Amino acid sequence: MNTAECSELPPIDGARLWRRLEELSAFTRPDVPWTRRAFSPEYTAARAWLRGAFEAAGLQVRLDAAGNLIGCRPGRRNELKPLATGSHTDTVNAGGRFDGILGVLAGLEVAHALNDANITLEHPFEVIDFLCEEPSDYGISCVGSRAMAGQLSADMLAASDGQGDTLGQALQRLGARPEALAEADRRQDGFAAFVELHIEQGPMLEREGLAIGAVTDIVGIRRAQLFFEGRPDHAGTTPMEERSDALVAAACVIRQAQRLARQWSRSTPHYVVATVGRMAVSPNASNTVPGQVDLTLEVRSNHAPLLQEFWELLARRCDPAIARLGVQWRVEPRTHVDPVPCAPLVTAAVEQAALRLGLACRRMPSGAGHDAMYVAHTGPSGMIFIPCLDGRSHSAVEWASPEQVLAGTQVLAATLLDLDQKLG
Repeated sequence: MNTAECSELPPIDGARLWRRLEELSAFTRPDVPWTRRAFSPEYTAARAWLRGAFEAAGLQVRLDAAGNLIGCRPGRRNELKPLATGSHTDTVNAGGRFDGILGVLAGLEVAHALNDANITLEHPFEVIDFLCEEPSDYGISCVGSRAMAGQLSADMLAASDGQGDTLGQALQRLGARPEALAEADRRQDGFAAFVELHIEQGPMLEREGLAIGAVTDIVGIRRAQLFFEGRPDHAGTTPMEERSDALVAAACVIRQAQRLARQWSRSTPHYVVATVGRMAVSPNASNTVPGQVDLTLEVRSNHAPLLQEFWELLARRCDPAIARLGVQWRVEPRTHVDPVPCAPLVTAAVEQAALRLGLACRRMPSGAGHDAMYVAHTGPSGMIFIPCLDGRSHSAVEWASPEQVLAGTQVLAATLLDLDQKLG
Protein backbone atom coordinates (compact mmCIF):
# COMPACT_ATOMS: atom_id res chain seq x y z
CA MET A 1 0.00 0.00 0.00
CA ASN A 2 1.29 3.52 -0.66
CA THR A 3 0.15 6.90 0.56
CA ALA A 4 -1.67 7.72 -2.67
CA GLU A 5 -3.91 4.71 -2.03
CA CYS A 6 -4.38 5.47 1.67
CA SER A 7 -6.83 8.23 2.63
CA GLU A 8 -6.51 7.53 6.36
CA LEU A 9 -3.55 8.12 8.63
CA PRO A 10 -1.89 5.04 10.07
CA PRO A 11 -3.19 4.53 13.61
CA ILE A 12 -0.84 6.23 16.06
CA ASP A 13 -0.45 4.14 19.20
CA GLY A 14 -0.54 6.76 21.94
CA ALA A 15 0.08 4.24 24.72
CA ARG A 16 3.18 2.88 22.98
CA LEU A 17 4.49 6.39 22.39
CA TRP A 18 3.92 7.42 26.01
CA ARG A 19 5.54 4.23 27.29
CA ARG A 20 8.65 4.98 25.23
CA LEU A 21 8.76 8.55 26.55
CA GLU A 22 8.76 7.19 30.09
CA GLU A 23 11.39 4.56 29.30
CA LEU A 24 13.80 6.90 27.51
CA SER A 25 13.45 9.71 30.05
CA ALA A 26 14.38 7.21 32.78
CA PHE A 27 17.95 7.26 31.46
CA THR A 28 18.95 10.10 33.77
CA ARG A 29 21.28 10.94 36.58
CA PRO A 30 19.36 9.72 39.64
CA ASP A 31 20.59 12.63 41.73
CA VAL A 32 19.68 15.33 39.14
CA PRO A 33 16.56 14.45 37.17
CA TRP A 34 16.10 14.81 34.26
CA THR A 35 19.76 15.02 33.24
CA ARG A 36 21.15 13.16 30.24
CA ARG A 37 24.11 15.14 28.97
CA ALA A 38 25.59 14.28 25.60
CA PHE A 39 28.52 11.84 25.85
CA SER A 40 27.61 10.86 29.44
CA PRO A 41 27.04 7.23 30.52
CA GLU A 42 23.30 7.94 30.70
CA TYR A 43 23.34 9.22 27.13
CA THR A 44 25.29 6.22 25.84
CA ALA A 45 22.85 3.82 27.52
CA ALA A 46 19.87 5.73 26.13
CA ARG A 47 21.36 5.57 22.65
CA ALA A 48 21.67 1.77 22.93
CA TRP A 49 18.02 1.56 24.00
CA LEU A 50 16.97 3.82 21.13
CA ARG A 51 18.83 1.73 18.57
CA GLY A 52 16.86 -1.29 19.73
CA ALA A 53 13.59 0.64 19.54
CA PHE A 54 14.42 1.78 16.00
CA GLU A 55 15.08 -1.80 14.96
CA ALA A 56 11.86 -3.02 16.59
CA ALA A 57 9.96 -0.53 14.42
CA GLY A 58 11.48 -2.01 11.26
CA LEU A 59 14.06 0.72 10.69
CA GLN A 60 17.53 0.15 9.30
CA VAL A 61 19.88 1.83 11.78
CA ARG A 62 23.23 3.51 11.27
CA LEU A 63 25.48 5.97 13.10
CA ASP A 64 26.84 8.60 10.72
CA ALA A 65 30.32 10.11 10.88
CA ALA A 66 29.09 12.96 13.10
CA GLY A 67 27.42 10.68 15.63
CA ASN A 68 23.83 11.13 14.49
CA LEU A 69 21.73 7.98 15.08
CA ILE A 70 19.56 7.47 11.99
CA GLY A 71 16.75 5.00 11.41
CA CYS A 72 15.92 4.51 7.73
CA ARG A 73 12.82 3.10 6.03
CA PRO A 74 12.94 2.48 2.26
CA GLY A 75 10.37 4.13 0.00
CA ARG A 76 8.67 3.03 -3.17
CA ARG A 77 11.01 5.33 -5.09
CA ASN A 78 14.35 5.21 -3.36
CA GLU A 79 15.89 7.51 -5.95
CA LEU A 80 13.94 10.36 -4.33
CA LYS A 81 15.44 12.44 -1.57
CA PRO A 82 14.26 11.20 1.84
CA LEU A 83 11.63 12.74 4.05
CA ALA A 84 12.97 13.10 7.58
CA THR A 85 11.95 13.92 11.10
CA GLY A 86 13.65 13.84 14.48
CA SER A 87 15.22 15.92 17.23
CA HIS A 88 17.66 15.15 20.06
CA THR A 89 17.86 13.02 23.20
CA ASP A 90 20.43 14.96 25.22
CA THR A 91 19.32 17.43 27.91
CA VAL A 92 20.54 20.43 29.83
CA ASN A 93 21.35 19.90 33.50
CA ALA A 94 18.11 19.24 35.42
CA GLY A 95 16.23 19.51 32.15
CA GLY A 96 12.85 18.08 31.29
CA ARG A 97 11.30 14.88 30.01
CA PHE A 98 10.04 16.21 26.66
CA ASP A 99 12.53 18.69 25.20
CA GLY A 100 14.11 16.87 22.29
CA ILE A 101 13.08 13.30 22.99
CA LEU A 102 9.47 14.00 21.99
CA GLY A 103 10.55 14.73 18.41
CA VAL A 104 12.67 11.59 18.19
CA LEU A 105 10.08 9.26 19.68
CA ALA A 106 7.17 10.80 17.74
CA GLY A 107 9.12 10.14 14.55
CA LEU A 108 9.78 6.61 15.72
CA GLU A 109 6.06 6.12 16.40
CA VAL A 110 5.16 7.36 12.90
CA ALA A 111 7.64 4.87 11.43
CA HIS A 112 6.26 2.08 13.62
CA ALA A 113 2.67 2.95 12.68
CA LEU A 114 3.55 2.92 8.98
CA ASN A 115 5.17 -0.47 9.45
CA ASP A 116 2.15 -1.84 11.35
CA ALA A 117 -0.22 -0.60 8.63
CA ASN A 118 2.01 -1.88 5.81
CA ILE A 119 2.20 1.61 4.28
CA THR A 120 5.23 2.48 2.17
CA LEU A 121 5.87 6.13 1.42
CA GLU A 122 6.97 7.25 -2.01
CA HIS A 123 10.10 8.73 -0.43
CA PRO A 124 12.59 7.00 1.81
CA PHE A 125 11.92 8.02 5.40
CA GLU A 126 14.49 8.82 8.10
CA VAL A 127 14.10 9.29 11.84
CA ILE A 128 17.11 11.12 13.29
CA ASP A 129 18.47 11.51 16.80
CA PHE A 130 20.83 14.44 16.28
CA LEU A 131 23.94 14.40 18.43
CA CYS A 132 24.26 16.99 21.20
CA GLU A 133 21.73 19.72 20.42
CA GLU A 134 22.14 21.32 23.84
CA PRO A 135 25.31 23.30 24.69
CA SER A 136 28.02 20.75 25.43
CA ASP A 137 30.90 20.74 27.88
CA TYR A 138 33.02 21.73 24.86
CA GLY A 139 31.05 24.93 24.27
CA ILE A 140 29.45 23.68 21.04
CA SER A 141 25.74 23.00 20.53
CA CYS A 142 23.82 21.34 17.66
CA VAL A 143 26.87 19.20 16.93
CA GLY A 144 25.12 16.63 14.72
CA SER A 145 22.90 19.01 12.78
CA ARG A 146 25.80 21.44 12.27
CA ALA A 147 27.72 18.58 10.67
CA MET A 148 24.82 17.80 8.32
CA ALA A 149 24.91 21.46 7.25
CA GLY A 150 28.69 21.40 6.75
CA GLN A 151 29.18 23.80 9.67
CA LEU A 152 31.09 21.67 12.18
CA SER A 153 34.62 23.04 11.78
CA ALA A 154 38.05 21.72 12.71
CA ASP A 155 38.24 24.44 15.39
CA MET A 156 35.01 23.12 16.92
CA LEU A 157 36.34 19.57 16.91
CA ALA A 158 39.43 20.86 18.74
CA ALA A 159 37.36 22.67 21.39
CA SER A 160 38.23 21.46 24.90
CA ASP A 161 36.14 20.81 27.98
CA GLY A 162 38.79 22.54 30.09
CA GLN A 163 40.29 19.25 31.23
CA GLY A 164 42.15 18.38 28.06
CA ASP A 165 39.42 16.36 26.36
CA THR A 166 38.28 17.59 22.93
CA LEU A 167 34.99 17.35 21.11
CA GLY A 168 36.68 15.25 18.42
CA GLN A 169 37.84 12.73 21.03
CA ALA A 170 34.34 12.58 22.51
CA LEU A 171 32.93 11.84 19.05
CA GLN A 172 35.39 8.99 18.60
CA ARG A 173 34.41 7.43 21.93
CA LEU A 174 30.79 7.53 20.82
CA GLY A 175 31.64 5.56 17.67
CA ALA A 176 31.58 8.51 15.27
CA ARG A 177 34.37 9.26 12.78
CA PRO A 178 35.37 12.93 12.97
CA GLU A 179 38.15 12.32 10.46
CA ALA A 180 35.44 11.48 7.89
CA LEU A 181 33.07 14.30 8.82
CA ALA A 182 32.40 15.19 5.18
CA GLU A 183 30.40 11.97 4.89
CA ALA A 184 27.81 13.40 7.30
CA ASP A 185 27.33 16.56 5.18
CA ARG A 186 23.85 16.26 3.62
CA ARG A 187 23.80 19.51 1.63
CA GLN A 188 24.46 17.88 -1.72
CA ASP A 189 21.95 15.01 -1.58
CA GLY A 190 19.71 16.73 0.95
CA PHE A 191 16.21 16.03 2.19
CA ALA A 192 12.94 16.33 0.32
CA ALA A 193 11.66 17.90 3.57
CA PHE A 194 12.39 17.80 7.29
CA VAL A 195 9.77 18.27 10.04
CA GLU A 196 10.63 18.51 13.76
CA LEU A 197 8.03 18.11 16.51
CA HIS A 198 8.82 19.91 19.77
CA ILE A 199 7.19 21.35 22.84
CA GLU A 200 6.77 25.12 22.47
CA GLN A 201 8.98 25.92 25.50
CA GLY A 202 6.83 29.02 25.99
CA PRO A 203 3.31 29.92 27.16
CA MET A 204 1.50 31.13 24.04
CA LEU A 205 -0.27 27.95 22.87
CA GLU A 206 -1.48 27.06 26.35
CA ARG A 207 -2.51 30.66 27.04
CA GLU A 208 -4.56 30.83 23.83
CA GLY A 209 -6.04 27.34 24.20
CA LEU A 210 -4.43 26.06 21.00
CA ALA A 211 -3.23 22.53 20.27
CA ILE A 212 -0.68 23.14 17.53
CA GLY A 213 1.85 25.78 16.49
CA ALA A 214 2.97 25.92 12.86
CA VAL A 215 6.44 27.46 13.13
CA THR A 216 7.25 30.23 10.66
CA ASP A 217 10.87 30.93 11.58
CA ILE A 218 13.55 30.20 14.15
CA VAL A 219 15.20 33.13 15.87
CA GLY A 220 18.71 34.30 15.30
CA ILE A 221 20.94 34.69 18.34
CA ARG A 222 23.70 37.20 19.04
CA ARG A 223 25.59 36.55 22.23
CA ALA A 224 28.45 38.67 23.61
CA GLN A 225 30.57 38.97 26.72
CA LEU A 226 30.62 42.42 28.31
CA PHE A 227 33.47 43.63 30.54
CA PHE A 228 33.21 46.60 32.92
CA GLU A 229 36.33 48.04 34.55
CA GLY A 230 35.84 50.40 37.48
CA ARG A 231 37.79 50.75 40.72
CA PRO A 232 37.45 48.68 43.89
CA ASP A 233 37.18 50.85 46.99
CA HIS A 234 36.06 50.66 50.59
CA ALA A 235 32.27 50.60 50.70
CA GLY A 236 32.09 52.60 53.92
CA THR A 237 34.60 55.38 53.35
CA THR A 238 34.35 56.15 49.62
CA PRO A 239 31.85 58.97 48.92
CA MET A 240 29.18 58.16 46.34
CA GLU A 241 30.31 60.88 43.94
CA GLU A 242 33.89 59.54 43.94
CA ARG A 243 33.09 55.93 43.10
CA SER A 244 33.74 54.10 39.84
CA ASP A 245 31.28 51.28 40.45
CA ALA A 246 31.48 48.62 37.74
CA LEU A 247 28.29 46.93 38.92
CA VAL A 248 26.26 50.12 38.62
CA ALA A 249 27.55 50.47 35.06
CA ALA A 250 26.57 46.88 34.32
CA ALA A 251 23.14 47.58 35.76
CA CYS A 252 22.71 50.43 33.26
CA VAL A 253 23.24 47.98 30.40
CA ILE A 254 20.96 45.34 31.91
CA ARG A 255 18.17 47.86 32.41
CA GLN A 256 18.50 49.37 28.95
CA ALA A 257 18.60 45.94 27.29
CA GLN A 258 15.35 45.01 29.03
CA ARG A 259 13.71 48.32 28.13
CA LEU A 260 14.77 48.11 24.51
CA ALA A 261 13.57 44.51 24.08
CA ARG A 262 10.20 45.34 25.69
CA GLN A 263 9.84 48.46 23.58
CA TRP A 264 10.53 46.68 20.29
CA SER A 265 8.34 43.71 21.24
CA ARG A 266 5.42 46.13 21.53
CA SER A 267 6.17 48.45 18.63
CA THR A 268 7.33 46.04 15.89
CA PRO A 269 5.84 42.83 14.44
CA HIS A 270 9.09 41.00 15.14
CA TYR A 271 10.01 38.67 17.98
CA VAL A 272 12.77 40.03 20.24
CA VAL A 273 14.06 39.09 23.69
CA ALA A 274 17.21 40.04 25.61
CA THR A 275 18.71 38.19 28.57
CA VAL A 276 21.65 38.56 30.91
CA GLY A 277 21.98 35.01 32.19
CA ARG A 278 25.52 34.99 33.62
CA MET A 279 27.45 37.57 35.62
CA ALA A 280 30.64 37.61 37.71
CA VAL A 281 31.44 40.45 40.11
CA SER A 282 34.85 41.20 41.62
CA PRO A 283 35.85 41.47 44.42
CA ASN A 284 32.29 40.28 45.20
CA ALA A 285 32.44 41.38 48.83
CA SER A 286 29.71 43.12 50.81
CA ASN A 287 32.05 45.88 52.00
CA THR A 288 33.83 46.64 48.72
CA VAL A 289 32.74 48.76 45.75
CA PRO A 290 32.71 46.40 42.73
CA GLY A 291 35.76 47.02 40.57
CA GLN A 292 35.09 44.53 37.78
CA VAL A 293 32.03 42.91 36.21
CA ASP A 294 31.92 40.29 33.47
CA LEU A 295 28.53 39.31 32.06
CA THR A 296 26.95 37.63 29.07
CA LEU A 297 24.16 39.33 27.14
CA GLU A 298 22.12 37.37 24.61
CA VAL A 299 19.68 38.92 22.12
CA ARG A 300 17.28 36.83 20.02
CA SER A 301 15.05 37.91 17.15
CA ASN A 302 13.53 36.51 13.98
CA HIS A 303 14.51 39.73 12.15
CA ALA A 304 18.21 39.92 11.25
CA PRO A 305 18.48 43.75 10.89
CA LEU A 306 16.98 44.15 14.36
CA LEU A 307 19.71 41.95 15.85
CA GLN A 308 22.35 44.35 14.53
CA GLU A 309 20.46 47.53 15.39
CA PHE A 310 19.79 46.37 18.96
CA TRP A 311 23.47 46.33 19.89
CA GLU A 312 24.19 49.65 18.20
CA LEU A 313 21.30 51.43 19.95
CA LEU A 314 22.17 49.83 23.28
CA ALA A 315 25.70 51.24 23.09
CA ARG A 316 24.45 54.73 22.18
CA ARG A 317 22.03 54.74 25.12
CA CYS A 318 24.54 53.43 27.67
CA ASP A 319 27.83 55.13 26.71
CA PRO A 320 27.15 58.57 28.31
CA ALA A 321 25.88 57.18 31.62
CA ILE A 322 28.76 54.71 31.96
CA ALA A 323 31.30 57.44 31.13
CA ARG A 324 29.86 59.63 33.90
CA LEU A 325 30.44 56.75 36.32
CA GLY A 326 34.14 56.68 35.43
CA VAL A 327 33.88 53.09 34.21
CA GLN A 328 35.36 51.61 31.03
CA TRP A 329 33.42 48.92 29.18
CA ARG A 330 33.85 46.78 26.09
CA VAL A 331 31.83 44.19 24.17
CA GLU A 332 33.40 40.99 22.82
CA PRO A 333 31.12 39.03 20.42
CA ARG A 334 30.85 35.31 21.12
CA THR A 335 28.30 33.74 18.78
CA HIS A 336 26.11 35.00 15.96
CA VAL A 337 23.48 32.80 14.33
CA ASP A 338 21.13 34.42 11.81
CA PRO A 339 17.36 33.82 11.89
CA VAL A 340 16.21 30.88 9.77
CA PRO A 341 12.84 30.96 7.99
CA CYS A 342 10.90 27.72 7.87
CA ALA A 343 9.91 26.52 4.42
CA PRO A 344 6.44 27.88 3.55
CA LEU A 345 5.60 24.49 2.06
CA VAL A 346 6.17 22.78 5.41
CA THR A 347 4.42 25.44 7.49
CA ALA A 348 1.35 25.23 5.24
CA ALA A 349 1.37 21.43 5.42
CA VAL A 350 1.38 21.61 9.24
CA GLU A 351 -1.56 24.02 9.21
CA GLN A 352 -3.52 21.84 6.80
CA ALA A 353 -2.81 18.71 8.83
CA ALA A 354 -4.06 20.38 12.01
CA LEU A 355 -7.18 21.57 10.20
CA ARG A 356 -7.96 18.09 8.88
CA LEU A 357 -7.60 16.68 12.39
CA GLY A 358 -9.82 19.38 13.90
CA LEU A 359 -7.02 20.87 16.02
CA ALA A 360 -6.78 24.61 16.67
CA CYS A 361 -3.54 25.99 15.23
CA ARG A 362 -1.67 29.28 14.85
CA ARG A 363 1.46 30.38 13.05
CA MET A 364 4.26 31.43 15.38
CA PRO A 365 8.04 31.95 15.56
CA SER A 366 10.36 29.80 17.64
CA GLY A 367 12.22 31.76 20.30
CA ALA A 368 14.58 28.82 20.91
CA GLY A 369 17.20 27.35 18.62
CA HIS A 370 16.65 23.86 17.24
CA ASP A 371 18.32 21.30 15.00
CA ALA A 372 15.81 22.28 12.30
CA MET A 373 17.63 25.60 11.79
CA TYR A 374 20.74 23.76 10.58
CA VAL A 375 18.83 21.09 8.66
CA ALA A 376 17.27 23.98 6.70
CA HIS A 377 20.57 24.15 4.80
CA THR A 378 19.87 20.67 3.39
CA GLY A 379 16.29 21.16 2.15
CA PRO A 380 12.83 22.48 3.13
CA SER A 381 12.60 22.45 6.90
CA GLY A 382 9.88 23.23 9.42
CA MET A 383 8.58 22.60 12.92
CA ILE A 384 5.43 21.66 14.83
CA PHE A 385 4.89 22.91 18.37
CA ILE A 386 2.61 21.50 21.06
CA PRO A 387 1.85 23.27 24.36
CA CYS A 388 3.79 22.62 27.54
CA LEU A 389 2.49 23.25 31.05
CA ASP A 390 2.84 26.91 32.07
CA GLY A 391 5.32 27.33 29.22
CA ARG A 392 8.04 25.78 31.39
CA SER A 393 11.05 24.09 29.82
CA HIS A 394 14.71 23.37 30.66
CA SER A 395 13.30 22.50 34.06
CA ALA A 396 12.44 19.33 35.95
CA VAL A 397 8.77 20.45 35.97
CA GLU A 398 8.55 20.45 32.14
CA TRP A 399 5.33 18.67 31.14
CA ALA A 400 3.02 17.89 28.24
CA SER A 401 -0.02 15.63 28.59
CA PRO A 402 -0.45 12.30 26.78
CA GLU A 403 -3.28 13.89 24.78
CA GLN A 404 -1.08 16.78 23.65
CA VAL A 405 1.74 14.41 22.74
CA LEU A 406 -0.64 12.24 20.72
CA ALA A 407 -2.14 15.24 18.90
CA GLY A 408 1.30 16.51 17.92
CA THR A 409 2.35 13.09 16.64
CA GLN A 410 -0.83 12.76 14.60
CA VAL A 411 -0.14 16.16 13.02
CA LEU A 412 3.44 15.07 12.33
CA ALA A 413 2.21 11.92 10.58
CA ALA A 414 -0.38 13.82 8.54
CA THR A 415 2.20 16.47 7.58
CA LEU A 416 4.70 13.85 6.42
CA LEU A 417 2.09 11.96 4.38
CA ASP A 418 0.93 15.19 2.77
CA LEU A 419 4.50 16.18 1.87
CA ASP A 420 5.14 12.68 0.55
CA GLN A 421 2.33 13.11 -1.96
CA LYS A 422 3.08 16.73 -2.88
CA LEU A 423 6.81 16.22 -3.33
CA GLY A 424 6.62 12.85 -5.07
